[in-house]
Amino acid sequence: MTRFRRCLLALLLVPLFAVPHNASAATNAFRGVNWADARDNYVDGWVIPTGLTAGDSYDVIRAKADGILTGFQQQLGANTVRLPINPQSVNSDWWARYKGAADSALAHGMKVIFGYWEANKDGFVDDMTAWNAMWDKVTGDYGGNGNVYFEPMNEPFGYSLNAWVSLCSTWLSRHSNIPRGRVLISGTGYNDNVTGVGAAGALSGTLLSLHFYGFWASDTTRSAWTTNLSNRLGSYSSRTIIDEAGAPMTTGLDYSAGHQDGNNFTAYFAATTDLARSRQMGVVYWPGLRSGDTYSITRQSGSGLAINNASGVAQLRWGWGL
Repeated sequence: MTRFRRCLLALLLVPLFAVPHNASAATNAFRGVNWADARDNYVDGWVIPTGLTAGDSYDVIRAKADGILTGFQQQLGANTVRLPINPQSVNSDWWARYKGAADSALAHGMKVIFGYWEANKDGFVDDMTAWNAMWDKVTGDYGGNGNVYFEPMNEPFGYSLNAWVSLCSTWLSRHSNIPRGRVLISGTGYNDNVTGVGAAGALSGTLLSLHFYGFWASDTTRSAWTTNLSNRLGSYSSRTIIDEAGAPMTTGLDYSAGHQDGNNFTAYFAATTDLARSRQMGVVYWPGLRSGDTYSITRQSGSGLAINNASGVAQLRWGWGL
């Protein structure tokens, strides 16, 4: 083969086999929603997502969850639910009943993300002994299920980067039987930046969790919000799930094309979902269901759900790649 032919063949083959740097992994298999406590998940007591009550048995929770999760699937196209936990909930008899929600999701073929919320709202684990006992029980019950994921802490804003990496490293060592690809490490601060945890060698192989909200800035253009989000991701999009992002869904905002720039929240939500789609990132909307929350994208309707904002749902589905 002549040198010219070799060069020509090489040029022809490059487009076939060249792979973008971040295409080796993606998180867009996570099309999720948060199912949250009406009091918020920062409670000093049992976390009880909207629609459940403290007196419910396992069977009742399972039945209620069947209706709500079917709603998430049929009304939104969701395949993932993020459920809150805390030591008060897990290290008590509530856990045996609350598991009905997770078991329902798994029976529906959904992925489940268990995330820890602290009660003191200071950005620190409240009680290390209780926290470890909680995670021992949760991983013991669900560690063998490949559709269950574990987020050691939600919004660890009390910790420095080094202290947070150290705590997460200890968690990974204690639960070394859990594949790292099923662990979500929260970004620093309010989960608002993953560049530090992404660069930490001790956390290699884990997924990363980012939170991103429109009230964090006053920009009204998609381009400004895209820059904002991109800076928080750095080069770690392929490992990152945006497991909280949301905007007002009960105030009449129109999120459809042509109505996005010019408003803080519509521009923010369009930029977030556009970037997630283009980078093949998972999004777990906050919240899928939470009574009294203007961001809630659904509301209860009989044993199922109804949509609060059709244009918001369409934009979320766009971000999910649907």
